Amino acid sequence: MAATLKDVAALAGVSRSAVSRTYTKGASVSAKTREKVQRAADNLGYRPNALASSLTTGRTKMIGLVSNNFHNPIFLQVFDLFTKSLQERGLRPLLVNLTDETDPQNSVQMLRQYSVDGVIVASSTLPESFAEAFRTAGMPVVHSFGRHVVKPKVNILGIDNIQAGRLAAETLVARGYRSVAFLGGPKAATSTQDRMSGFLTALKDHPDVTVTTSFARQYAFDAGRSEMLRLINEGPLAEAYFCGDDVLSIGALSALTSQGIKTPDDVGIIGLNDMEMAGWDNINLTTIHNPIAQIISSSVDSVADLVADHTLSPQAQLFACHIVERGTLRPILRF
Repeated sequence: MAATLKDVAALAGVSRSAVSRTYTKGASVSAKTREKVQRAADNLGYRPNALASSLTTGRTKMIGLVSNNFHNPIFLQVFDLFTKSLQERGLRPLLVNLTDETDPQNSVQMLRQYSVDGVIVASSTLPESFAEAFRTAGMPVVHSFGRHVVKPKVNILGIDNIQAGRLAAETLVARGYRSVAFLGGPKAATSTQDRMSGFLTALKDHPDVTVTTSFARQYAFDAGRSEMLRLINEGPLAEAYFCGDDVLSIGALSALTSQGIKTPDDVGIIGLNDMEMAGWDNINLTTIHNPIAQIISSSVDSVADLVADHTLSPQAQLFACHIVERGTLRPILRF
C-alpha cells in the first residue's frame, strides 16, 4: 500500500494538518516541522495526492488544451511541446479533440466538469469568438496561433498571417514566377482567409503576374494531394504555388510526383509552418518558418499568469516569421 498523509504525520510526530501545510504553497509551517515532514515522507516514499490537494487549494493545476485538427501531423509537435511546457511548470494538460466542432459550448461544459484552472485553444482556424466563450464562462483562456487583432478580447499569440501571405508572394516574384497560385486550407478558416488576403494584396503591385486560388477541404495530406490532382487534371498549372500549410504542400508534392511533374523544374511550391517533416531529405520543402516552440512557451506563460491574476487585460502577441530556403523553388533571380 502507498504511504498516506496519516503515515507521514505519525512518523514525523506532527499533526496531519502540519503535513498538509508543508505541501501547500504559501501555507505557514516552521522550518523544523517542514524538515521533519520531508524526512518522514522520503523514508516512506510518500508523494502528495494531486487530486486530494486540489480539494484543499481549489486549484486542479489542470489546463484544458483544445485543438481541432488532428489530421495534421504538426499537431504531434504542438502537443509534445505544450505538454512538456505545462508539466515543467507543474501544470497538467487535459486534451480536448474538437475535430469538426463549431460550437464551443460542449467544450466549455466538459472543462467546467473537470474544474480546469485555465484553457489554451491551439488552433489557427477557429475564430476569436470560440476562445471568448471560455472567458465568458469565467475561465482564463489563451488562443495560440489565433487570428491577430489590435484589441483582442482574449490573449492571442501567433504570427501575422496576412504578412506571411505577402512574404510568400514576394518570394515567388523574386524568383521570376509570372503565373502563381494560392492553394489554401478550408475556405472559411481564418488562417486561410488571412494568408490568401496578404498573398493577393502583395501581387497587386505586380500586374504582370497572373494569380489563381483554390482550396482544400482541410489542412491534411490527403486534402492537399486531392486538390493538386484536380488542378493537374483541369490544367494548365501555375508556375508556382503558395500552399497555406506544410502538410498541404507535402500532399501537393506527392500529387505532382505521381504525375511525373518535377519540382522545382516544372512547378514550384512554398509552404508555411516549417514542420519537422518539411526538412526531410525526400521532401526538402521551401517554407515560411512559424516559431511554434516560442509561441507555445509564451502561451503557457500567459495562461499561468492569467490563472494567478484573472484581472490581467487581454494582449495580442505577434511573432516574426521568415523564409526557410530548401529545394522546391528555383533560385532568386540575380541581375
